Amino acid sequence: MLIASFFILLPSWAVSIRTKKAVKYNMKAKGLLIIVITSWLLNLGCKTVRHPKIVPTDGDKPKKAINYKAYRTVKSFNSRICFLVMHYTACDFTKSTKALTLGQISAHYLVPDVSDPTFIAAGYKKQEIFSLMDEKDRAWHAGVSSWGNRTNLNDTSIGIELVNIATEKNGVFTFLPYHPQQIKAVTSLAKDILSRYPDIKPTQVIGHSDIAPIRKSDPGAQFPWYELYLAGVGAWFDEDAKRCYVEDYSCNGIPSQNAILGMLGKYGYNTTLANSDANYRLLVRAFQLHFNPDKYDGIVDVETAARLAALVDKYCKK
Repeated sequence: MLIASFFILLPSWAVSIRTKKAVKYNMKAKGLLIIVITSWLLNLGCKTVRHPKIVPTDGDKPKKAINYKAYRTVKSFNSRICFLVMHYTACDFTKSTKALTLGQISAHYLVPDVSDPTFIAAGYKKQEIFSLMDEKDRAWHAGVSSWGNRTNLNDTSIGIELVNIATEKNGVFTFLPYHPQQIKAVTSLAKDILSRYPDIKPTQVIGHSDIAPIRKSDPGAQFPWYELYLAGVGAWFDEDAKRCYVEDYSCNGIPSQNAILGMLGKYGYNTTLANSDANYRLLVRAFQLHFNPDKYDGIVDVETAARLAALVDKYCKK
């Protein structure tokens, strides 16, 4: 109503302020006056609206920003990753990729064989390393497994699969050599992993057969553990210490089965699995596949016992 009354009175007011010199400016002044007064009247009944600051809430309590800098734990914790486990796929590249990406098993990395026809047919011309999943995720590569005081090593390990067509027939295994470029690639990969996970000790770079000796044989007798050791990956015995034990055992006899089990257990093998003569041999065979690959019949001889004793001396003495 106030605005309407103003516009009724406006013409007579505008006339009263005219002068002869200003007649030609009448319409312009009238329009400007309307705008100024209208704005003033509208603002009389208005308040400035300030939008409240939106604060994320948890129920009725505002959330506070997390302070990541003030205090950080520098000890009394460790990484989830404590083991690096080597495998072979026992099939070609094409079958390996399908099994590891679409099947019931998985691994963090796949290292192909550059000479594999199916790898070449897939369009690859040089050595590759395939990341199949994030290291932070839990791969299904170890299965029922144990090492030291740990079980279910899927929880605490990174798994590397190498394409290698090892075969088994009626309990007889044929282990094929790994391609040199493949070994160079897996060595580089392993060194990178070890640089990022210092909790993986040399004795915790292991094969599937080490952590599941009754049912597994990979990565097999052709996997060059000693070559990896020379590059800074994994464990190996000292030759001088081994030689001393060879002399000792040659003169005084091989340690008893209980003594052998004691050393295997100290190194990391699950000796509770050796609950029969057959399983004891499989346990010894797993050790031989890793550290005495020229002889993996599961029978403890002087060389096998000496290598085991030298390893325990080097890595398990405190």
